[in-house]
Amino acid sequence: MPEADYERVLPYLELIQLPYGSTLNEAGSHPSFVYFPIAGIVSPLYEMINGDVSAVSITGNEGVIGTSSFMGGGSSLNSAVVQSAGYAYRLSANKLKQEFERGGYLCQLLLRFTQSLITQIAQTAVCNRYHILKQQLCRWLLLSLDRIPTNELRLTHELLANILGVRREGVTKTVGDLQTAGVIRCARGHITVMDRPMLEKCACECYAVVKKSNDHLHEIRGINLK
Repeated sequence: MPEADYERVLPYLELIQLPYGSTLNEAGSHPSFVYFPIAGIVSPLYEMINGDVSAVSITGNEGVIGTSSFMGGGSSLNSAVVQSAGYAYRLSANKLKQEFERGGYLCQLLLRFTQSLITQIAQTAVCNRYHILKQQLCRWLLLSLDRIPTNELRLTHELLANILGVRREGVTKTVGDLQTAGVIRCARGHITVMDRPMLEKCACECYAVVKKSNDHLHEIRGINLK
């Protein structure tokens, strides 16, 4: 951000921890804050009437949690759950809305991120409709890896099942197959990627589409995700 824009919001930024499994906002609420992750991963979870949940996107240090605060949506349609522990800068939703309405550089960044987010959501919907669980799981693991500095993810089978909106038994079998093939290693709620090239081969084209959109976002900003 230009120095003048950054200095204007700096006094209102609060560095907070993002504990694993914590919820940043609840579905149906009017968020008081937005969050800019600088480390860690946050996934929005949508819950159905029968209690089933599913995630349609993933956000790391490339974006913001709380787009409804500046896009005019009012209440949030989803809860935001920390998938990988880290840190974030918290900013008042009202302050961000004021900055957004200025129409300056920050406004442009937020709009570009929102466009990238829409691409990710749309591609996730297509992926969930047409691709098998193994491809969906590999796509999600790759998107997660792109947002952390290591090849190890803290992901339980239960959380993966919730993220993908499938039964836990299916996740357990798919994870087991990938481990047998030497693509990943699992131990006590942790997944370590041993062979990323093979993981990319196992994923569908949806990962490449979303990654291209994210890469374009960072080319515009002059920032690399990793």
